[in-house]
Amino acid sequence: MKGRLVFFATSALAACTLAPAPEGTPGSSLTSEVPAGYGTLTQSEISISISSRDLEIMVTPLDESVTRVTAPDTYRRLAGMAQAHRSADDSDTAIFLVSFFSSQPDVRFIPEEVQLISRGLRVRPGTITPVTPTWGQRRVQQRRTEMAVYSFAGEVDLASDLVVAYGLDQTRAWGTILPRIQAERARARARAGIGGPGDLGSRTDPS
Repeated sequence: MKGRLVFFATSALAACTLAPAPEGTPGSSLTSEVPAGYGTLTQSEISISISSRDLEIMVTPLDESVTRVTAPDTYRRLAGMAQAHRSADDSDTAIFLVSFFSSQPDVRFIPEEVQLISRGLRVRPGTITPVTPTWGQRRVQQRRTEMAVYSFAGEVDLASDLVVAYGLDQTRAWGTILPRIQAERARARARAGIGGPGDLGSRTDPS
């Protein structure tokens, strides 16, 4: 199921027309720490997956501190998505790409039920911007994916434990994903010829 979710989410995202993101996004400390183009991770390897009844939900951070460690095509796609959905007024927010998938026909979902728990505090989405045109129906058709970009106003610390919740279901998968990102950052810096491991620091914004 997880593999199908990744395939459909990636396919739907690739179908969206996005402006390519610049290789060095102004305002991000990672412009010098981890140059774009040296990561190798896939979108699924940096995404948090959670199951809830007939729904499979994938939550992908769009912060540069995470997307810079992905493979070049993936980085351009995700950074372009972030650039298209972030304005100068929300530089203090964390944005995520959220995908709903189901192998069952006509499954209802509740967008607002996707929430984060960071440093023990529950953070609810401030704005939800649809990516797929049928998002507003709040239903997932069989083997289809519905996607939106979520903006969370508040302290979302990607450098520590992060819980993703949907209704009563929760996952702490970020605790496994974070070391993977940190290790890939070190490898990307080595490929780029930059000394030092470069740990995942506090959330930085590409705007």
